[in-house]
Amino acid sequence: MTGQLFSALAVVIAVTVLAVSLAGCRHLRHTEAERHGAELYGRMCSVCHGASGEGYKADQAPAIGHQAFLGSVTDDYLRTAISNGRRGTTMSAWALAHGGPLSPEDVDALIAFMRRWQRGPKPALNDRPTVGSADRGGTVFAQECAKCHGVRGQGGQNVGIGNRDLLATASNGFLRFAIEKGRSNTAMPAFGEKLGRQGVEDVLAKVRSFQFLPPPAPPYTPPFRQQQAFEPPPRPPPLPLGKVTLNPRGPEPIGFNAWPGTTSADVIKGQLDRHARMGLLDARAPSDYTNEHLAGAVSVPFYDPDPYFDKLPKNTWLVCYCACPHAESGQLAQKLLAKGFTKVTVLNEGLGFWKSKKYGTEGSQKP
Repeated sequence: MTGQLFSALAVVIAVTVLAVSLAGCRHLRHTEAERHGAELYGRMCSVCHGASGEGYKADQAPAIGHQAFLGSVTDDYLRTAISNGRRGTTMSAWALAHGGPLSPEDVDALIAFMRRWQRGPKPALNDRPTVGSADRGGTVFAQECAKCHGVRGQGGQNVGIGNRDLLATASNGFLRFAIEKGRSNTAMPAFGEKLGRQGVEDVLAKVRSFQFLPPPAPPYTPPFRQQQAFEPPPRPPPLPLGKVTLNPRGPEPIGFNAWPGTTSADVIKGQLDRHARMGLLDARAPSDYTNEHLAGAVSVPFYDPDPYFDKLPKNTWLVCYCACPHAESGQLAQKLLAKGFTKVTVLNEGLGFWKSKKYGTEGSQKP
């Protein structure tokens, strides 16, 4: 009997040790993923969303570290937003599948890092279908929401809640919770008490009415893999630089202001029309560059310009631009100055203003 008891005890101890060991391996993989995610976030995301996800550092980027947001959002929502971006906004598509720099493992590492900000239990969300009236909600939306989010939920100074990419992955519970509770310490107030339950339902119905186009590609679901440690995937090769200098025999530009000064779109366009010698550097993610860029520009991403420094001319004015309007381009300009470039300026108003003036843009991997 004593021998049987000893054998049973040994089995229990062995199983316990194995469980602890496996848990330790999982913790190791999780920790390494978080560390990799922190490095990626610092290089690519903090420029707009802030070092701790506090938001509004550039271009009114939302507070993705806010407890109400993190508590009510799913990993699939985050995965799709990071991978596919938000069409019609300055949120880039970061996934390799869209021409960005991030593998599926990179995206998951970013999410693991962001989840470190989350404190406390998740709120209980009400995901049932809305029972509101979009007609009644339209009146409330025009009075209370349009001034921040735009007439149809887009084009305002804050989050484009009418964006079809957002609505395709946002649950009713997520949207309902945001309307009711708001986002403390941001411009988004809580409307639950002011509108009442039916008023919230009506606004939710109106927001859902903006979702009239087919949803984007489904969110990426990582395959199950057994591994002993997290290994960051290799970086993808950069886009070929191509010809940098426009009008190589042209005159020196007039009116350019060296960074940290900026130069207006009108001045830059005027010097292009004058056939002045310069280079245009698109500081955004390659996915944005491929979709649309200034005519003649080359892709030099702000977060990883090292492969390009030796190929850029130091005797030619380099104009950095982005859509923020100059958060990413400002970072690229600063890195160029640190490498000894002196003729560096930034397009002050960004790509959006350039397009509003109907100045030249084109789309492809070629400048």
